[in-house]
Amino acid sequence: MTHPALPPLLDGLAAVADRYDGYLVDLWGVMHNGVAPYPAAVACLAELKRRGKHVLLLSNAPRRSEEATRRLAAMGIERALFDELVTSGEATWQELKSFDAPFYRGLGRRCLPIMAPTDRGMLEGLDVTVVKRTDEADFILALGIEGPGDKLDKFESLLRSAVARELPMICANPDLEVMRGDVREICAGAIALRYEEMGGRVRYHGKPHDGVYRRCFALLEGVPRARILGIGDSLRTDIAGADAAGIDSLLILGGILEEHLGGPDSVAASATDPQQMGRHLATAVAHPDLLMVRFCW
Repeated sequence: MTHPALPPLLDGLAAVADRYDGYLVDLWGVMHNGVAPYPAAVACLAELKRRGKHVLLLSNAPRRSEEATRRLAAMGIERALFDELVTSGEATWQELKSFDAPFYRGLGRRCLPIMAPTDRGMLEGLDVTVVKRTDEADFILALGIEGPGDKLDKFESLLRSAVARELPMICANPDLEVMRGDVREICAGAIALRYEEMGGRVRYHGKPHDGVYRRCFALLEGVPRARILGIGDSLRTDIAGADAAGIDSLLILGGILEEHLGGPDSVAASATDPQQMGRHLATAVAHPDLLMVRFCW
């Protein structure tokens, strides 16, 4: 089978930095692994800022931007390294605060959340009543798993009950999975996808959907889209979102794709193998313009 030519594989961002003035940078798998930052990635942000580039962190984190910023600082990614942090959680919270968007008009205020206890801050300041059963709820709010090791089948009964009651679901993280250190975890997107498969209706906030990109472009007012680069490790969210938004994209291979490319010791070799990479890109919903093993300068 003949595979199409691969996008250019960069040793570092320095090779293309002069092409772009604005950067939309993913977090998990690019800046950190959920536990600790990647030093080379932190140094890369510092160099971009030193050169006067506009750096926005764009994350499908299901929490408010302020809380996500605090967590980054605690991890060692300082606020001075970026202009703004845009999260899917913040986009979700703002819609729940106003209830102005078409999806939200007429929606009741009784919310059944699927989330970890540490994400309760997402409910603060909202005019909603938190309930525990589907027969009490007006909608489901999917933020993520409830605890380490949760699998999709844990939520099957709840989802079936919600579908039977035709409850809409709001998903604050479209990602299907994430690596937390060396452990692969499902995200709210996997729960939402299963709900859709059952016939449920889902409203998504975050990449690849356009709302968070509109917010980024407003923050980057004056920067042409041709001069903006989206950087992430997910073909389904980061690359597809950048493509739909009309900006170039850079796929980081050492994040969520690393295991599929043979692990940390093989990802670099796989990146230069047309057959190996071709298999991963052939069925992708969008193709990146550039490749890099790890985010670095």
